[in-house]
This record gives sequence, C-alpha cells and structure tokens, in this order.
Amino acid sequence: MGKDLKLNCATCFATSETMVIDGSRADDFLKDYIIPDYILVPGSDIREVSYVPSCPVMVFVNSRSGGQLGAELLVTYRSLLNENQVIDLGVKAPDLVLHQLYLNLEKHKQNSDIASAEVQMKLRLIVAGGDGTVGWLLGVLSDLKLAQPPPVATMPLGTGNNISFSFGWGKKNPGTDSYSVKAFLVDVNNAREMKIDSWHILMRMKVPEQGSCDPIAPLELPKSLHAVHRVSQSDILSNDGFHTFRGGFWNYFSMGMDAQVSYAFHRERKLHPEKFKNQLVNQSTYAKLGLTQGWYCSSLFHPSSRNIAQLAKVRVMRRSGQWEDLHIPSSIRSIVCLNLPSFSGGFNPWGTPSGRKLYSRDLTPPYVDDGLIEIVGFRNAWHGLVLLAPKGHGTRLAQANRIHFEFNKGAAEHTYMRIDGEPWKQPLPVNGDTVVLEISHFGQVTVLVNPHYRSGNMCAPPSSYTSDVDCNFHNDELENCEERKKLGTANTFKIPDDHSS
Repeated sequence: MGKDLKLNCATCFATSETMVIDGSRADDFLKDYIIPDYILVPGSDIREVSYVPSCPVMVFVNSRSGGQLGAELLVTYRSLLNENQVIDLGVKAPDLVLHQLYLNLEKHKQNSDIASAEVQMKLRLIVAGGDGTVGWLLGVLSDLKLAQPPPVATMPLGTGNNISFSFGWGKKNPGTDSYSVKAFLVDVNNAREMKIDSWHILMRMKVPEQGSCDPIAPLELPKSLHAVHRVSQSDILSNDGFHTFRGGFWNYFSMGMDAQVSYAFHRERKLHPEKFKNQLVNQSTYAKLGLTQGWYCSSLFHPSSRNIAQLAKVRVMRRSGQWEDLHIPSSIRSIVCLNLPSFSGGFNPWGTPSGRKLYSRDLTPPYVDDGLIEIVGFRNAWHGLVLLAPKGHGTRLAQANRIHFEFNKGAAEHTYMRIDGEPWKQPLPVNGDTVVLEISHFGQVTVLVNPHYRSGNMCAPPSSYTSDVDCNFHNDELENCEERKKLGTANTFKIPDDHSS
C-alpha cells in the first residue's frame, strides 16, 4: 500500500503543471497547500484568487534541529510553498506568527473574504523539530485559546522524537529533498485528527543566589517551562525570593537518572555543537553517556540518597478525587510520568497490564485522552532493558490525574528533571526551604496521526474526563485561577473589536 502511494505521488509530482496562485508560480499539486500572500502579510488588501487551498498549512521549522537537516528542510519548504507560510523558529516565535495570522484572518473575514474563512477552517500546522520544539508549539496553541485550534503534524528532527513516533510520523530524521517533502504533505492532507491530553506543571522554589553554570545555568529551563511573577500579594513568601515556574507537557515528565543522562548529552551538545550533526552519532553519544553517568552501574556511581523516595514525598489524586500518599520503592532511581506510549526511543514503559492486574490494582488501559497519566519507576538501565521484551515494562506505580512532589532538605543538593526531551538541573532545598512541584490535567490538544499508522494504544474511546485546570492546587496561594489557565508559553490574546488594527 505504501509503495503504491509513493508511485502515485511520484506520478502526480512528475506530471503536475505549473500555475499562478496569487501572483506566484507553483506546481498544480501544491496549490492545495499554499496560503495566498495577502492573508499572511499584515496590512494587505483582499485579492481575488483562482483557487482556495483545500489543505492550507503553516510550517514551523527548528533550523537548529537535526544538524544541517533543519536548515535544508527550511530551504526546501520555502522553494515549494509561499515563503511567508514557512517559519524559521530560530528567527520568529510561533505565538507571534499565529497571533498575527489570526488577526489577518479575522480582519478579512469581517470583509466577507471567502478564502480567509476557508483557510481558517481547514488550516493545519506542521512542526519540524525534536520533542522540545513540538511541545513549544503545542504550548503556544494551548495558551492562545483559539476557538478552533488547528491540528498539528510533527516532522521528526531531534534525537529521540518520541512524540512524532507516537503518532506514526517516525523517529528517524526525514529526507529534505523536494520529493520527500511533497510525500509528507500528502500524508498531512490525509491524516486523521486525534485529541490528546495536555498536562500542566507548576513549581515553586527559592531561586539560588549563586550556582555553578556547569556550563548551563541551573535554571535554564526548557521552552515549555517559564518563570512567572508571584501573583498573590497576600502570600508572605511573595517578596522573599520565591518564584513560580509554570509550563506544560504532552509526552512525559521524568526525574532522576534518565534525566541526568539527558542533561549530560544536552550539555555536551551545547559545548560542542559541531559534533552533533548526525542522528546516529547523537544516539551513539547518548548511549556512551549512559555508561559514564553510571546509569548502568548505578550502585557504584549513584548514591542511594539520590533515589526518588529519599528526594521527595509524592502524593497522587486518582479518579476518586482524593489525595493519597504514593509509595515509591527505595530502589527506584528514575520516575516517569507518561502520557503517550513512547519513551526513550519509542518504548512503552507502562506496557499492557492483563485484565486481572487491571482489576486487582484498579487500573485502566493507557489511553491518551482519558485525563489520566501513568507513573512508572526504574531502578537502573538494566531494569529498562526489560522494555526490549514483548511484554516488558517498568515498575507500575499508579495512574492519576494529579501528582504532587514535595522536596525538603536532604542529602542531595540537586536532581535532574526532563520534560518531553528537554532536561535541566534542578536545585533542591537548602536550610528549611521547600520545593513544590505539581502536575495536573490541562485539557486537550488536537494532533494529526499518519494515515498509514495503526496502533492499539492510539485507539482511545471518547474521553470521559472533561475538566479544565481548576483552582484547587495543593498550595492554593501560589497563583490565582486565571493565571493557572495558561502555560506561559505565549500570552493569551483576544481578537480586538476593531479588526482593522
């Protein structure tokens, strides 16, 4: 089937005629994807177009991902589509681009432009990058609170590409030639939409006055996690050096040894970017760092004081709506809060519990849109190798719709955390301070699933969990309700009454 599709596409591409769309020449095939320039450029007047695209796309490319591939992909997309609909994320932030686009669309719709109405209704987004880049764009869409958010297709350009793999777009870096990009556009046009859960993460801590850069500053956070000002003036800690960090994730949050290895890789790549231009080399380097960081010999290199149970008290809220303490075995060195069935190169650490285990432990199948997140623990990398077995899985700890971590002063000065592939070094409390981190359900986003992809894990029933972020954070004084309804990735906006602005 896939071979036939490629042959058909090749025939289509080879025989396509060129035509003029809004003053630009393009293949007959590409007219379905090209957005007229007047819709993209602020201040442009409505123009008559001979053809309205049936699958208009905005393409966001992280030109720094995939070594040279990101830059090459950017050039190819711009040669095929309107340059203004292909965005280099190293130059323009996605929230500013989408903000302006929807202002333009609303302005033209007010003037009865049919093409703008069709583009807004049928718009699809393509994001080319790693998991961190994908999370950045999904966070922006969540924060913009559009009435009809466009679905997102992911083009893998990172090292792990777990999100892309989860929805059938693969985990290998794509071809950057014209044929490969056209084939990808065909799949985007035929892709089906799917809702997946979003997860809000909120952390409060006292920012250290000094710290080793290592060479990355301790609080150089992922793009999906942001520092925000204290909101509640009644909080006695608001002027005492405490800050709140807020963000979101769609695949996983992890803490411990696996995040430490990821951080070491991130540090090396930042120090020596010239050595990380090939995906196979990157994956080999990642494996070597797993050895040097003690992930395979954790009993020798990783003291038990850094194990999860010694670092934090963990509480979960299950479907009953009641908080309860979560027992973490003392041997667990890494904990993963998993939304999608893809982690560490595409493995599913939760696995598929048997019917008997589901009943005895009050578990459900790991659907991606049920408002529940799976919590899995690992002792070391050898434990992780069980994922290579057909029914292998980590230590299943719980399913929950909220998780609360509380870190108090202990033997460790820091730990390592990771959100959707983006790691950071997290300072832990000194003196009598406390670091509080909570994960809660944040609604859903719409993604595109490759039309040729089939997986039992993706066939989730309609979600029965519909609540948005509420105001019942375990420490209610941290933020007010309105502030908690966004991730901080972009400023929320409303279309102004005067659409001419």
